[in-house]
Amino acid sequence: MPELPEVETVKRGLAPTFEGALLTKVDQNRPDLRFPFPDDFVERLTGRTVTALSRRSKYLLADTDSGDVLIMHLGMSGSFRIENDIDQSTPGAFAHERNKDPKHDHVVFHLSLPNDGSGRIIYNDPRRFGFMDLVPRTDLSAHPYFRELGLEPLGNALSGEVLARLFAGRKSPLKAALLNQKLIAGLGNIYVCEALWRSGLSPKRLASTLVTKSGKPTKKADLLAQNIRQTLEDAILAGGSSLRDHTQADGTLGYFQHSFAVYDRESAPCRTPDCTGTVRRIVQSNRSTFYCPICQR
Repeated sequence: MPELPEVETVKRGLAPTFEGALLTKVDQNRPDLRFPFPDDFVERLTGRTVTALSRRSKYLLADTDSGDVLIMHLGMSGSFRIENDIDQSTPGAFAHERNKDPKHDHVVFHLSLPNDGSGRIIYNDPRRFGFMDLVPRTDLSAHPYFRELGLEPLGNALSGEVLARLFAGRKSPLKAALLNQKLIAGLGNIYVCEALWRSGLSPKRLASTLVTKSGKPTKKADLLAQNIRQTLEDAILAGGSSLRDHTQADGTLGYFQHSFAVYDRESAPCRTPDCTGTVRRIVQSNRSTFYCPICQR
């Protein structure tokens, strides 16, 4: 599944075209993806204007002038391509050719753009693990997708003090606590492994060890919060990791994976200066964890 940086890069790629656009026509080419489309999906979107595009956790949210929010999830292989009346090709340099087979073009948004141009945003998903839904904005926070989501890890909301509050008394491994979407929304396996390495923290240590007896954050808690934000920001800047099928909205692939310090580097030398360790792979909660047992304590 794409992680938060991948979804954020898609949002930033779509926003200049999607925001402010009038949906003149919507093609829904099948009754379902991972889940069925709402029965009135096309009718509720046709003729509406997209007023804002945002992200919550790993969901894309397109607000419309009707008060409905279009919820979009990429699943494993979902991607968007943008076409307009100037350039009908998909811009961007490819490391691997993305899927353009029209039989996998499941939703097409026909747009009238604010500059009097026209265009299309096409959702392609060979494996059909993505999905779309429509929910009134007033009901969004109570929707099952969102009502139990934790705080967003980007920005100033995440701090050592916040981690101390979330982790106080928790006996679960640190990595499991970080992946708990009810605590922090959007963190995934790849970037948790990377942030823990940057912080010199073992994924196996108890989450509660980052909290002092008085409930204050340890220095490592402050460092971890900083490194979570920085790891995500670095990945967004690089366009996401783009593992397997994921692509940015403009078709380009991200290259953050070239900078992975531990993820998917089992038996490789640790990249911490002066560390003599090698990257180890273990399984936690049925997920692969990569870390250095020498410098991550």
